[in-house]
Amino acid sequence: MSSPDNELWQQSWRDGRMAFHQAEVNPLLAHYWSSLGLSPGGTVFVPLCGRSLDLVWLAEQGHQVVGCELSPVAVRDFFRRQRLTPKRTALGPLTLWQHGAIRIYCGDFFALTPEHLGTIAAVYDRAALTALPESARSGYVEHLRRLTPENCPVFLLTAEDPEEGETDDRFPEISGEITQLYRARFAIDLAHSERRLETRREADGNPPQCIELRLYRLLPY
Repeated sequence: MSSPDNELWQQSWRDGRMAFHQAEVNPLLAHYWSSLGLSPGGTVFVPLCGRSLDLVWLAEQGHQVVGCELSPVAVRDFFRRQRLTPKRTALGPLTLWQHGAIRIYCGDFFALTPEHLGTIAAVYDRAALTALPESARSGYVEHLRRLTPENCPVFLLTAEDPEEGETDDRFPEISGEITQLYRARFAIDLAHSERRLETRREADGNPPQCIELRLYRLLPY
């Protein structure tokens, strides 16, 4: 992300304006994760992980978990809420926080290298793609490609705006943006789609907005 985008993300965490963070494990993760057929012990990468409880859930399934998060407020909150005392190591532009099976690199996602992550068995993108501005998404996908093996599947959650004129009873289709970003490397399976009204804390006083919550399983060719 550009410096203004980075600063906006950091300021949102400092101000506590991260209403999308859930107080429980994402139900789509808990329901569909096993469909990837991963072996216990494999390493799962979670970009833009925030302070998500999903990291703990993945570790409880037997995985090694590596997250990346720009905001030190988010990383500190994660370990504090789990009552864990992490070891911190400065690694150039990144700081590694780790305890047990969970490692979080605090810093810019684009500063990560394959050497930081090691061999990744799967990526869990918990709406990281759609949290980024549209101008940064192709660069994000390309950098993710450089960080992971060719046979690495992606469990992709998105929060998308419904297409204009679509009705609730229409058959859900893979979005054009997802197709464009991922079709060269993955077979794209839209496993779940639902509409939900959500009110953003940043938009108090405005009516709830309709968003499309989707789960894609991206399976390498």
